[in-house]
Amino acid sequence: MEDYFTQGFINDCVISPDGQFVAFTDMRWDLDADTRHTDLWVTEVKTSKMTRLTFDPASDDNPRWSADSRWIYFTSKRGENGNPPPRNAKTQVWKVSVAGGEEQPVTRFKDGVNDYKLSADGRILYYVASSEEVEDPWKALREKFDDLTYGKGVTSYSELWGLDLETWRSEKLVDENRVIGEFAVSPDGARIAMITTPTEELITNEGRSRVDIWDRAADTVFTLPDKIFRAEAPSPYGWLEGLAWSADGGKLAFRVDFDGYPAELLVAHFAGAGVTMQRLNRPGEFCPGESVDMRWLGTSNDLCFVSEQRARARVAVIRNIRPGAQDNYEIFTPGDVVAKAFSLTPDGRTLAAAIGDVTQPNDIFVTATSGTPNLRRVTRINPQIDSWKLPKIEIVSWIGANGDSVEGILELPYDYRPGQKLPLHVALHGGPSAADMLYFEYWIYGRGLWPSLGWAVFAPNYRGSTGYGDKFLTDLIGRECVIEVEDVMTGVDMLIARGIADGEKMAVSGWSNGGFVTNCLITQTDRFKAASSGAGVIDMALQWGIEDTPGHVINYMQGLPWEQPEAYRKASPLWNLHDMKTPTLIHVGGADERVPSAHSQALFRALDFYLGIPSELVIYPGQGHGLNKYTYRKAKLEWDIAWFDHYVLGKPMNTPETP
Repeated sequence: MEDYFTQGFINDCVISPDGQFVAFTDMRWDLDADTRHTDLWVTEVKTSKMTRLTFDPASDDNPRWSADSRWIYFTSKRGENGNPPPRNAKTQVWKVSVAGGEEQPVTRFKDGVNDYKLSADGRILYYVASSEEVEDPWKALREKFDDLTYGKGVTSYSELWGLDLETWRSEKLVDENRVIGEFAVSPDGARIAMITTPTEELITNEGRSRVDIWDRAADTVFTLPDKIFRAEAPSPYGWLEGLAWSADGGKLAFRVDFDGYPAELLVAHFAGAGVTMQRLNRPGEFCPGESVDMRWLGTSNDLCFVSEQRARARVAVIRNIRPGAQDNYEIFTPGDVVAKAFSLTPDGRTLAAAIGDVTQPNDIFVTATSGTPNLRRVTRINPQIDSWKLPKIEIVSWIGANGDSVEGILELPYDYRPGQKLPLHVALHGGPSAADMLYFEYWIYGRGLWPSLGWAVFAPNYRGSTGYGDKFLTDLIGRECVIEVEDVMTGVDMLIARGIADGEKMAVSGWSNGGFVTNCLITQTDRFKAASSGAGVIDMALQWGIEDTPGHVINYMQGLPWEQPEAYRKASPLWNLHDMKTPTLIHVGGADERVPSAHSQALFRALDFYLGIPSELVIYPGQGHGLNKYTYRKAKLEWDIAWFDHYVLGKPMNTPETP
C-alpha cells in the first residue's frame, strides 16, 4: 500500500519555444507534511536529462516559457501569512532559469494574482487581481456584520492588468463588474478573451458564463453571441473552458461542457467588426477529453486537443477550420495510450505530451507533427515502477441494458492463471461523464492495489461514460439508478460466466458518481458482500438543493424538483434503503461542496440506527470532494481493505493484512 505514496504525477507540460526543453510539474507526496506538493522540473529533449528546478513546500504550478526559452515563469504561494510580499502565502508569479538556480519573484502584490499569461514576445505579463465589493440594498447591514457569511451580495470582482516587464509599469485594462475565470491574449495583443461570470459562485458558470472580448484599439469589451452554446444547445447549463487564439488572432477556439450531454468544440471567427460562430464536427465515438487544453498548430488553421475514444485519450487535430467547414480529423498520438496534457512549439513542428499506457502512468513524450508520429519518451519520473509486479490490464466487453454493447477495464493479478476464480472488486468511476482508461492507474479508488492483493478489479464504463458515442452518453438522462445498474450487473455476470469472478465473493466501491452508483446497486441487489460508498448521493432533491453545480441534477432529471418529482424519487437510493442488506463503509469529506456530507450521514443513520445493517461512517475533517492528506488517503485504503477482508473474505475484524 505504501507504494501508492511513492508515485509522482505530471499535471502540466510545456515545451520551450525552441523545442529543446519541456517544463513540467510533478506532484508528489510529502509524508512529513501530510500532504502533496507540486514542483517544477525541466527535461532536455535531446538527452532526456531531467532537472528539478524548485524545492519549496508551496505548490509551484502553471509553467510558461519566456520567448527566448531561457526562463520559466510559474505561480507559487510561498512564505506565510503576515509576511511582506512576495512571500506572503498569496499566489505570486515567479521565474527560474532553465539552468536552475534561485527563483526570482516577478509580482509582489499584497493580495496576489488569480491568473497570468505572457505576451507572445515576452514583454508583458497579463494578470488578474480581485477586489471585493458589497452592492445591494442591504449593504449597510452586510458591512456592519461583515464577519458573517451571506448567501449573496458580497463579490470579489476581477481586474485585468498588464505589467510591462521592461519598464515595470502596470496598466489596468479591464475593470468592470465581472469575475474572470479564464483569459487568453491574442498573439498580437490586440484582443483578450475572457470567460466571465456575474459572481464568483460556481453555480453561475452554469448558463450564466459568457465569453467577453477586450479590444485594445477601441478599449471596449464586447460579448460573443451565445446562441450556439445556449439556446441551440441541448442544455442551458453548459460550462465554458479552454480559450485558444489562432496565430493570426482571427479565430478563437473554446469548448462548452455539459453534464449528461457531449462536450462541444466551438470557434469564433473574427472578420472586421463581425463575428461568426461555428460548432466543430466530431466523427463517431470521438469526444473532447478530460483535458480542456486546446492549441492551434503553428500558423495553420488546424486545432489540436485531447480526444477520447473507447478508454483511450489521444492528442487529435481537426484540419483546416474555416467558417462553416473543416477537413480531416487526425490523431497525433496513436495506439493504446492515455494523454493527460500536451503543448506545441510556436511553429507547430513539435508536440510534447504527458502520456501513459498499461505499463506506466504519465511520462513526457515528444514527436514531430509532420509525417508518421514517432513518440519518444524524455522523462522517467517513476523509475520504481519498473520493479513492480503490475496487474494484467485489458478491455472486456459484454451485452448490457437494451442489448447494447458495453466495455470496461479488467485488472487481474500479475500471476493470474486462466481458470482461477477470484474475489471481485467492482470499482465505479465518477462523473458520470467520464471513463476508466486503458492505462496503469494506482489510486485510492480501486485500481492498481487490489490485483496485488489477489482480487480481480472490474471498472465498467457504464451508460453515461464518454468515448462510446453520443447516444451511449445521453442514454443515462432520465434513467439514472436504472440503466447503468443493469450495465454493471450484466458485466459482473459476464465475469462470473467466464470463470474469472467468484460470485460469492464480491465487493463494490466508488467515489462521487461512483459512490452514487454504489448506493443504487446495494439498494437493488444483495449480491455484493460488502460496499464502500464514497461521497455518494442518496437523494436527488437534496443534491439539487445543496451541491455547488445543480445543473448536473437538472440535466439528468430533465427538470427542477417541482417539475419532475417522480424522476427525482426514482433516481434516489433513499427510497429503497429498506431493501438493503449489504455491509457498507461510507466515506466523505467534511467540507465537500460537490456531494455534501448530509448524504453520507443520512445513509449511515438509516443503515446503523434504523435498519441494523453493519456500517461505518468515516468523515475526513476539512476535506473537499477529494482527500489531499496522506494520513486520510492511507486511512481510506486501510479501512477498505479491512472491511472487504472481513465481509467478503471472512477474515477476523481489526486485523487487516496491509502489504
